[in-house]
Amino acid sequence: MDETMNEPLRTKPFAAFEWMLSGRYLRARRKEGFISVIAGFSFLGIMLGVATLIIVMAVMNGFRTELLSKILGLNGHLLVQPLESPLTDWKDVADRISQVPGIRLAAPVVDGQALASSPYNAAGVFVRGIRAADLNNLTSIAKNIKQGTLDGFDDGQGVAIGRRLADQLSLHAGDSITLVAPRGAVTPMGTTPRIKPYKVAAVFEIGMSEYDSTFVFMPLAEAQAYFNRANDVTAIEIYTDNPDKIDEFRKSVTEAAGRPVFLVDWRQRNSTFFNALQVERNVMFLILTLIVLVAALNIVSGLIMLVKDKGSDIAILRTMGASQGSIMRIFLITGAAIGVVGTLTGFVVGLVICLNIESIREFLSWLTSTELFSPELYFLSKLPAEIDVRETGAVVIMALTLSFLATLYPSWRAARLDPVDALRYE
Repeated sequence: MDETMNEPLRTKPFAAFEWMLSGRYLRARRKEGFISVIAGFSFLGIMLGVATLIIVMAVMNGFRTELLSKILGLNGHLLVQPLESPLTDWKDVADRISQVPGIRLAAPVVDGQALASSPYNAAGVFVRGIRAADLNNLTSIAKNIKQGTLDGFDDGQGVAIGRRLADQLSLHAGDSITLVAPRGAVTPMGTTPRIKPYKVAAVFEIGMSEYDSTFVFMPLAEAQAYFNRANDVTAIEIYTDNPDKIDEFRKSVTEAAGRPVFLVDWRQRNSTFFNALQVERNVMFLILTLIVLVAALNIVSGLIMLVKDKGSDIAILRTMGASQGSIMRIFLITGAAIGVVGTLTGFVVGLVICLNIESIREFLSWLTSTELFSPELYFLSKLPAEIDVRETGAVVIMALTLSFLATLYPSWRAARLDPVDALRYE
């Protein structure tokens, strides 16, 4: 007789009976109720950890993108300031810089601080003098006019103010706003403040509370007269096609200026702010990863208890011919199932919440009768969420990896269990 006929048949890895036993171990019965409870908490922990990581990372990305777009939409990507002598030749310098490839706009500005007042209230403001053509090219302003119009901005003595400033001073388009500058006319008695009323030509709202409550745009010629800058400007704001490649524009802009200038890019102007956002983002990721790690440790404890409880089952399976590999795979599947299902459920929950986060915020604000996302504190009018595919993929892979690693030791321990000892002490 052929010797191969006497050899026992070996099942392939991850055979049907291994999946069947894993499924039975996951289903709750009275005797193993406590183990199923531990498995349930492990599932909830991984689901909440993955969902929370995805949501928090998406909100942090949304914050950065929204703040960056609004900051760079109003302030230039590169600021050209004069050296040695004032920018009295600002027209020629701006024209030369605007011819540089990749430069979208070169806008001369006059900046100054003033006190804005109305019959109802007063507030400190940042006044920016700018040409009408340049202001119309700033889409963050021109496309967000809520009242009035920018037509004839250069011709009249009207100003454009933010929506929050208008609300604070109880003003509307067509009303009069009074601006008080500390440096006015020079008299024998000293410098007197300059007080002048202006018509509110337009009210804009860009969605960033700090800008909507402090910025006042004034015609450039009027700002030069108001701040005693007869022939020069404070600086030239430069807007490029790609702010991330700002270093490539430095040399060409310096050469095009044709005079000594000092350049400051948007990263230098906002470095502290964006560095703080990045640090906060990294710390939040590390802290929230601990949720997933704790859930993975719950899988370890649950499987160890399951192995201890199923010692007699393992012994019987081994005496019936099940290999150590089969026993190990049964418990691998059991633990991995908790991790995989928990991760995928957390992924779906995280995506759903991210896609509807503003509606959820409004509902919670209505339910609790509190403002959960104050624009004055967070600068933005709405809660943003931007899902990064690579980042979300990294979260899912990390959770799956931790879940799989958590099953290795209990599974190895189950496979190493001696059938004789297990039956003897049962």
